[in-house]
Amino acid sequence: MLEFPKDQSEGSGEEAVSEAVNSSQSSMSSDSCTSFCRLSFDALELLPPSRPLYSPENMILKPHRSSESSWQAIRTVALKRSSSEGYGGVDGGSSLSFRDFSLVRQIGSGDIGKVYLCRLRNEDEEEGRCYYAMKVVDREVLALKKKIERAATEKKILNMLDHPFLPSLYAQFEASHFSCVVMEYCSGGDLHSLRHKQPRKRFSLCAARFYAAEVLVALEYLHMLGIIYRDLKPENVLVRSDGHIMLTDFDLSLCSDAIPAVQSQSLSSSPDPASSSPAVQRSSSHPFSCLPSQLFRSKKIQSFSATNRLFVAEPVTARSCSFVGTHEYVAPEVASGNSHGNAVDWWALGIFIYEMVYGCTPFAGVTNEATLRNIVKKPLQFPTVSPISSRETQARDLISRLLDKDPENRFGSKRGAADIKTHPFFNGLNFALIRSATPPVIPRQTTTSSRYFGGPTSTFDFF
Repeated sequence: MLEFPKDQSEGSGEEAVSEAVNSSQSSMSSDSCTSFCRLSFDALELLPPSRPLYSPENMILKPHRSSESSWQAIRTVALKRSSSEGYGGVDGGSSLSFRDFSLVRQIGSGDIGKVYLCRLRNEDEEEGRCYYAMKVVDREVLALKKKIERAATEKKILNMLDHPFLPSLYAQFEASHFSCVVMEYCSGGDLHSLRHKQPRKRFSLCAARFYAAEVLVALEYLHMLGIIYRDLKPENVLVRSDGHIMLTDFDLSLCSDAIPAVQSQSLSSSPDPASSSPAVQRSSSHPFSCLPSQLFRSKKIQSFSATNRLFVAEPVTARSCSFVGTHEYVAPEVASGNSHGNAVDWWALGIFIYEMVYGCTPFAGVTNEATLRNIVKKPLQFPTVSPISSRETQARDLISRLLDKDPENRFGSKRGAADIKTHPFFNGLNFALIRSATPPVIPRQTTTSSRYFGGPTSTFDFF
């Protein structure tokens, strides 16, 4: 059994740092990777070095995060290791390894791994330390559970991502029979926990629209890469320190292909009342409206931008027969055992918006079986007969169209986010600049210095 010596600057009072993140993982199963109850990276020093999976020379600096201190700290340590020892891997460089990190505490557990708050081991300045989330997977347990493919899928996807609302992968390495990935740490918890802190345990329509828009942009990017998420729920929508969101957990995702195309908005497969709105026509008639018209010197490009065109990259041909997801969020085609595709993400978006606005999901039953029956047979109902505002009317219309039980007619099933963005519920939102918008809630910043922790401690157990 491996011992886990706790970071000497951290103690039992660390709840001030990661209380929200710890609660964000509470809905995950706790039956996985039980052999990783106690771990010491110091003990692993006795093991032969493993092949590095990242080299500083080949480390991809994500454009939207490359200037941040967390990236700079990783880069600095990687370059120091490269010049000092090096492993001579297939890429000829050295890599970050378990020797470079100190684990602080467990902040979550999932079906295929556990997540730990960690920091770089030799950072000098206590106040300027960068904290990360390390997901640790026991490959031996994965083999017993026959879930090696799921873990491989998640790692593959994490290596593909480069988006403000999706995880940044900082490092990946192996230690003994454990596989580790180091990702961004979100100090604001998740939307499930945040919703329960709101009045009546629900978000305002304005806040719900903001979070729905950022989730929509993240799903759009995933679908452009041919990735169907299949696990959208508030517990998997983390909140960064700046208040913006980050989707997490990709082990249930389906990798497929998406063929990008530019289509006329008039080619919609079904009449779209959102498109007929004058406000929407004004906001969507110029797909490059965030750029000055002078930028397009060519008359041909100017005529293109002046037409009602949409960029579409939706994995419409992807199919799977797996039963995956959270019961209250699975689509009718999944609940009934039929094959499914990209439309399951848009169904889940409808459930997500409903829960943000009304504080509950629309088809929840007493048991999981009852919930699945409701999803397949029960008609959609709202808590009150009449909406109290025009914005709520728009929200109900969007939810109703996303929760169409027929995946072929479901809003977004043909052209994805390109159509959903034009709905009146999102009137006035500039999706191109949403990253610069002020979030509804900005988490309280907590200084992660030793005065918030107990004194130096000896080895401790997680369980």
